[in-house]
Amino acid sequence: MSLTEESGLPETTTRTSAVEPVPFGPGSYLWEHMGLYTSAFAGNCAFILQAMHPTVSVVSDQYSAFRTDPVGRAVRSFASVQTWVYGGEAAIEEGKRLREMHKPLVSFDEEGRRHHALSADAWAWVHVTGLYGTLMAARYFAPAPPTRAEEQRIFDEFMNLGRILRVPERMLPETLEDFWTSFDKTVDDTLEATKVALEVVDMMDKTPVAGPAALRPALARIGMATGRVGRFVTAGTLPPAAREKLGLTWTAADERRLRALGQAVARTSPLLPERVRYMPIAYRARVAARARQSLDHALATRPL
Repeated sequence: MSLTEESGLPETTTRTSAVEPVPFGPGSYLWEHMGLYTSAFAGNCAFILQAMHPTVSVVSDQYSAFRTDPVGRAVRSFASVQTWVYGGEAAIEEGKRLREMHKPLVSFDEEGRRHHALSADAWAWVHVTGLYGTLMAARYFAPAPPTRAEEQRIFDEFMNLGRILRVPERMLPETLEDFWTSFDKTVDDTLEATKVALEVVDMMDKTPVAGPAALRPALARIGMATGRVGRFVTAGTLPPAAREKLGLTWTAADERRLRALGQAVARTSPLLPERVRYMPIAYRARVAARARQSLDHALATRPL
């Protein structure tokens, strides 16, 4: 199996058998973008799409801490996502850990139908919503819309990520076109305005902010303002059919405002220090990778 020099990931091939996942490293698209705070902000639509899947909704309704500990749950989720991309060999173990953690999660809906967190379609859906969210972040929050080659690169890396997360190989789309076909079909035929999805949307600008008691009134106002922007971005990056099912309105003026916001972020974000732009695990991984490269260079050029 050949590897690309740039990302260290398998070249695009037609998958006829299981392929072992490869840890991500410097040069890959996800290494450069997945740890950005702006990328996470723009990718919130993925969580809503997950919650609209009947199985994910039923299981989350019983087991998730999104009601009792929304901030803690978000922090843990983003830490796990960063581990997938920046953890090296720990990413492979994180994929195994998540599978084990979800094994016992079984719930029944109001009609008595059984739902398992690891059912192939639900587990795969959680993964492909991440691909969708990343594509939306690239389309709205990058200096220029991604080219077809860049979208293909994102797709290829997400197929590797799917293997890290132990998504069944048969559930991974063969091509980018296959992904869009199956994604649109799931949005149209499977997704629903579930109780959990509606709750999460409603909570986006109402989540309490932790902090010193004296600062909580100010922090609450900041949290509400941030939540409103997050809700706006989430609504705009959802597929129109999903937005309609949730009863969210979206106008041409809203679209123009979202694109203006995206361009403002794209222009200003690169001016910020790396420590501010990237989430903690991502930042530390990037620093460590540069130190490793510096050491390797020193060793390679040492006097002999």
